[in-house]
Amino acid sequence: MTQLTLPGFDAPPPVPVHRFFFAVMPDPATAVRIAGMANSLRLEKDSPVGPERLHITLGSLGDFAYVPDATLARARAVADRMDGPSFSVKFDRIISFNGRPGRQPLVLMGRAGLGHLIDFRRQLRRALKQEAGLSILPAGFTPHVTLLYGAPRPDEYRIEPITWTVFDFVLIDSWLGKSHYDVLGRWPLTTGSPSG
Repeated sequence: MTQLTLPGFDAPPPVPVHRFFFAVMPDPATAVRIAGMANSLRLEKDSPVGPERLHITLGSLGDFAYVPDATLARARAVADRMDGPSFSVKFDRIISFNGRPGRQPLVLMGRAGLGHLIDFRRQLRRALKQEAGLSILPAGFTPHVTLLYGAPRPDEYRIEPITWTVFDFVLIDSWLGKSHYDVLGRWPLTTGSPSG
């Protein structure tokens, strides 16, 4: 049904309810380990990220008030053609990112052991642009896993490295403001080197 507007008044833009993004996720055992660490760092008003939602964002296709079927079909077609080896990732510190007051992300970061992830993300971003005319945002990439949202921590914490092997990547529909994800597609990486 079309909503009528009065002359001289524009209809407000629809409110986005979906964010679509590509990501890699830890295996279930590693996700439980990461979530346990997040709980050990949790303060009273912090909101931890559940183990089923832990991920590294490779890039967002954007926020939408509807499901953009044509955009998702083009993104899936590119993902179908991606070909790359599985690789490992390593995170060895925890820091706070800037965010809304009281909602700063506390994240896992790494100084080394993320080169193959960065390369894969660059290949995916280039393929989406060249083959489908799609841009994934942001242009820059700071690999991290968000543990929780809450009060900022002034210090950086060194931790025993957390590593896992990335065997696939996913396309996620994040329901904005709902703390809910739907995995819309999963694409395997080939086994073999590089793994480090």
